[in-house]
Amino acid sequence: QVQLVESGGGLVQAGDSLRLSCAVSGRTFSLYTMGWFRQAPGNEREFVASISRSGGATYYAEAVKGRFTISRDNAKNTVYLLMNTLKPQDTAVYYCAAVLTFGVAVTSTDGYNYWGQGTQVTVSS
Repeated sequence: QVQLVESGGGLVQAGDSLRLSCAVSGRTFSLYTMGWFRQAPGNEREFVASISRSGGATYYAEAVKGRFTISRDNAKNTVYLLMNTLKPQDTAVYYCAAVLTFGVAVTSTDGYNYWGQGTQVTVSS
């Protein structure tokens, strides 16, 4: 069983940066493509970014491209999301997700098998 635990959320001002972490249990972390999603109140959960098993390939939603960076440390079983130049519209609960696959551009929630509980990010104007 794979368990994901996010951390690093909080309240920041517009223009600030924040780094989210997602710690993953299990010995097979390097076999999983990892993704970050977010969900704002009243909205559907949307794709933010994903990273391949080795970390060599990444994929981003247009809304965050150039501002957010996804990375992973397979030795620490952790995936990160560095968020720069945050905007009020980035306010949401952020979730990490895992899927056992070779692909990187996994953008649908249905494409992932495991989810964390989420961490709240609030950006004030």
